[in-house]
Amino acid sequence: MSPSSHHETLVGVLERVVFLNEENAYTIAEFQPEQDRRERTGGRAEKVTIVGALPGVECGETLHLSGEWVDHRQHGRQFRVLSFRSQLPSSVHGIRKYLGSGLVPGIGKVYAEKIVDVFGADTFRVLSEESARLREVPGIGPKRATAIKRAWDSKRVERELFIFLQTYGVTPSQCLKLVQHYGAEAKAILQSEPYRVAREIDGIGFRTADKIAINLGFANDAPPRLDGGILFALDELQEEGHTAYPEAELADYAATLLETPSRERLEARLCALVESKQIVRHEDPAGATLQLPVLDRAERKIAEAIARLLRVPSGLPAIKTEAAAAWAEQKAGFSFAEFQRSAVINALRSKFSVLTGGPGTGKTTCLRALVDILKAKKVRVHLAAPTGRAAQRLAEATGGFASTIHRLLRFDAGRGRFTANEDAPLATDFLIVDEASMLDARLASSLLQAVPARAHVLLVGDTDQLPSVGAGNVLKDIIASAEGRHPVTRLSVVYRQQGHSAIVTTAHAINEGDAALPPVVAEVADLPGWSELAFIQARDAEDCVDKVIRLCTDYLPRHCRWLSPVGDVQVLAPMHKGVAGVANLNARLQQALNPGEGGQRSAAGVFRAGDKVIQLRNNYDKNLFNGDIGTVAATGGESAIEADFDGERHAFSRGELGDLALAYCISIHKSQGSEYPVVVIPLMKAHFMMLQRNLLYTALTRGKKRVYIVGEPAAYAMAVRNNESKVRHTWLKQRLADRL
Repeated sequence: MSPSSHHETLVGVLERVVFLNEENAYTIAEFQPEQDRRERTGGRAEKVTIVGALPGVECGETLHLSGEWVDHRQHGRQFRVLSFRSQLPSSVHGIRKYLGSGLVPGIGKVYAEKIVDVFGADTFRVLSEESARLREVPGIGPKRATAIKRAWDSKRVERELFIFLQTYGVTPSQCLKLVQHYGAEAKAILQSEPYRVAREIDGIGFRTADKIAINLGFANDAPPRLDGGILFALDELQEEGHTAYPEAELADYAATLLETPSRERLEARLCALVESKQIVRHEDPAGATLQLPVLDRAERKIAEAIARLLRVPSGLPAIKTEAAAAWAEQKAGFSFAEFQRSAVINALRSKFSVLTGGPGTGKTTCLRALVDILKAKKVRVHLAAPTGRAAQRLAEATGGFASTIHRLLRFDAGRGRFTANEDAPLATDFLIVDEASMLDARLASSLLQAVPARAHVLLVGDTDQLPSVGAGNVLKDIIASAEGRHPVTRLSVVYRQQGHSAIVTTAHAINEGDAALPPVVAEVADLPGWSELAFIQARDAEDCVDKVIRLCTDYLPRHCRWLSPVGDVQVLAPMHKGVAGVANLNARLQQALNPGEGGQRSAAGVFRAGDKVIQLRNNYDKNLFNGDIGTVAATGGESAIEADFDGERHAFSRGELGDLALAYCISIHKSQGSEYPVVVIPLMKAHFMMLQRNLLYTALTRGKKRVYIVGEPAAYAMAVRNNESKVRHTWLKQRLADRL
């Protein structure tokens, strides 16, 4: 679009909403200007198209718009709204349209006509002040009149809140959450306790609450602001993976965040929050450490659960472990290496044990042997992993049934907790958890509490991968605290494909700090057809994106006829932003692999049938979890879209589209626990903030058959040499030391 004139004001009635993005309130609508505009256009009752953010507006309202005329290449002349104010319609026509739009439950087109026929231009006053008179309308009895009054009042509160909040960047969906949670008190609570809203309403953060509070006149160092800022600081640090944080460093962090010069007042509020038990303080010779209560409880419960397992005798039948390992070797048809045999024996002898090692080191051999032995002994064994793909891979590797941890624990949405827990433990004798490096503190706590006291637990994982997305460093902390308490078996010798897998050997070379590049080519066309691992040089970010697209649309379909370019190829990027980031790659790959018109618009773009999508948060009602990948099956109809996840079809309303994103390209962090037939990795120096050894190692080890890195050799070297992963502050090691 290009502006074609100066700013102008329009006044008129909103006739029809053509499109509304519920996340950011971006609206395309038909607008009927008032008479003075019609006179200036020759008396024609012309409607105009308006575009822009219009939160909370409804058909029939009178809008006062400020903006500019623009010419759209496809849709012609439009009025781009820069600011607006709205008022309830005053004309009978506007009132009919407003009430008949269905925005007030209980009043459809039929009853809107009847009500306006009786009360005319006085309709809104009657609804607000004399609702008992609704019974004068044919067909409206006491119950319907009461229901209409209640709905009208709720809508009025919602409307006032929209108008009040539209300058603070609060979205319509957030506004709706406020009304649903606080009802008629919503505006009053926002004005008197804005920071309370940040704590109690999911999706409304401290920054939004702070903007409202400062505009309302709250002092920069007011206790509610300092308290809210400190708790928000701990929440932000939790997002970075910390479950605890040194007190002195937290005070510095919060002071910077709040831009407050009063360090003394900030420290006083820290003490007050500890006293009111909103923060937990741990004293330590090195200095005090602070935690949110929910994370303190999670780490305490992990330590208690492991201590209980080690204290209570095993419930397994008598097993001659050496003989059992020999039997498993015979069944497998080859001899196990010393540490593989030790891993099997340790898991059978110890109630709690850990098996760790990189790709190709034989973890799968150990798990298959262990499951064979347990099945032969009629032991109830449960296999679990954090993601659906990891669980599927575990089941295929062992021949047993595996599920995600969330499905194993069975979440009760009504009560907001897992059904399997400390009071109602799992019916299992032996629990094997794969991809345990992905366990964050809260999930690990829920899982270990649900294990019966006489059962065994084996955690399996690769500590060189990226740590969990959620807060905690569970597997590393458990391994660091293991000495003399429970066995940890480390596998380091590569066995997969007799050590000839280029992917595996390169992954181990990366781990050892070897920055030697895989075979390098200048162009996609230079790749040999059999190439398992290669580095394709890119001149710049645009060249990188072009070569990624060429790989996915031309080279791979020609040389790997067995694969689906959408289903079997996964592009993994280090960052979301930038030309070679997740967002842009998704837009370009969608255009190349699934072009077309139409589809369902969302804040993230357009979803079309056939698109690959990823679930961005846990949705227990749908039994979908963060990181699940599916395909859009249909758009439109009663729901905004329908998507297929592992054979299960789920409907998503417009309000739920924010839970989905295109998944032609996903972040390397989101790929944890998954494997794909073919992986393509864009790697540019512009990604320098994320270039770390464990990130590259994780990306490479997601590929089962082929891996292609597209980018700059210098970026590869930067990642391999950067082994300084960010330290995660936790309190689990201290908890384990106290308990074990």
